[in-house]
Amino acid sequence: MLNSENYEPRLKKFYRDIIIPAMTEQFRYKNSLQVPRLDKVVINMGVGESVNDSKKVVSAAADLTLISGQKPVLTKARKAISNFKVRENMNLGVKVTLRKANMFEFVDRLVTIALPRVRDFRGLNNKSFDGRGNFAMGVKEHLVFPEINYDKVDQIWGMDIIVCTTAKSDDEARALLKLFNFPFRQ
Repeated sequence: MLNSENYEPRLKKFYRDIIIPAMTEQFRYKNSLQVPRLDKVVINMGVGESVNDSKKVVSAAADLTLISGQKPVLTKARKAISNFKVRENMNLGVKVTLRKANMFEFVDRLVTIALPRVRDFRGLNNKSFDGRGNFAMGVKEHLVFPEINYDKVDQIWGMDIIVCTTAKSDDEARALLKLFNFPFRQ
């Protein structure tokens, strides 16, 4: 993304100016530092077809680089599973962890551009929290992101997106993500 020293993502300014006062009022925090914030976003693409063709992982990594703006890490098999033709240390997927400005830019694009482009989208599941304030969701097609050129894609992959917050409970995290305009089901 942009690496200017005085550049601030739009969503970070929105968090500082609107979300902190709203959360402080709703949960009666005594200090603005008690307000939960976004910690990191982890994006994972499992590429099971890489067992037959190792170039699929490279293609998935290139697509994830376009989506996230950061170079992903290859994930490897921990142990061999002969029924699935998987050998130890075989590349099976890619993942990337976004923090700071890249994280805010990705969440902004996810909420405003990508999720509205999902076919038959009825909202995010309210129950996808883990009990510690982290939210996980899945996207079936990586084509919903505008960085991906539909004509140059050789295969469509799904991805897992995990939004980690500093919230202590699911209710705080749900309120925080609703203020970030995450479209939860009613």
